[in-house]
Amino acid sequence: MKSMSCNELGGACDVLFNAATFEEIQEKSKQHGMEMFQKQDTPHIQAMQKMRELMQSADSDAMMKWMAEKRRAFYAKPEE
Repeated sequence: MKSMSCNELGGACDVLFNAATFEEIQEKSKQHGMEMFQKQDTPHIQAMQKMRELMQSADSDAMMKWMAEKRRAFYAKPEE
């Protein structure tokens, strides 16, 4: 198992997610983001807006590069 925070994954808080794979941690982060959106949490909504901007960037590879970097960061973390 490895841990990453919401912040490390582009979010707005220090909530920790634990998972064996990047895909699992990505899903946990997504669920957390949806919960924060439903609560209308301003910092998380702002973080989501930055993600939207990245996805709509003129650099069509920007989101893929960002995702690859997060994946590398996850797998570089020590096992807990």
